[in-house]
Amino acid sequence: SHELKTPIFNIQGYISTLIDGGINDPKINIDYLKRADKSVDRMIHIIDDLETISQLESGTLSLDIENYNLVEQIHDIISQIEIMASKKNIKITVKTSSDKIKVATDRFRIRQVLANLLTNSLKYGKDNGETTVNMQEDKERVTITISDNGIGIESKHLPRLFERFYRVDKGRSREQGGTGLGLSIVKHIIEAHNQNISVSSEFGKGTTFVFTLPKP
Repeated sequence: SHELKTPIFNIQGYISTLIDGGINDPKINIDYLKRADKSVDRMIHIIDDLETISQLESGTLSLDIENYNLVEQIHDIISQIEIMASKKNIKITVKTSSDKIKVATDRFRIRQVLANLLTNSLKYGKDNGETTVNMQEDKERVTITISDNGIGIESKHLPRLFERFYRVDKGRSREQGGTGLGLSIVKHIIEAHNQNISVSSEFGKGTTFVFTLPKP
């Protein structure tokens, strides 16, 4: 409820200002409407994430398993976040033994996982830094490691990192526009595939996420 109150109060404030005469001020009206629109988008994202995590936790979310090339999917995601990476001059490197590594997963849900982890890596990465995606496979599964040399996370936060709404830095997280549910959703999606995810980090030096995905 606290996460929803913030954008609701923002919208209420913008509308009140417009009602009180701001609607007639060209310097205010469009700006406040845009801010209200942004807050509505934030509410929609929070509600979408809540719906997803509710389905995952209750076991009502059915996975649509298919066989596809994970390497291709990762490169596709990277191409979509290149602008974000270029703003901080962060280099994204993909290391793999083959350009065709097949997995048997829900393509849409795993895309959520990869996009969340890669986007977080850029958000909390250092300027001129690097993010590395490493894929290794054996007969049964693929192990994906996403690591960066960003700001890192203090060890006291690591045990709670996958909790709903848990924030390492509340002010910075809200400024970045996250819902506080991303990593919890990531963990539930991986576990729904009967796989595991872990995190390690050194404050000031970087963070590494390691998870597995099943092969066909």
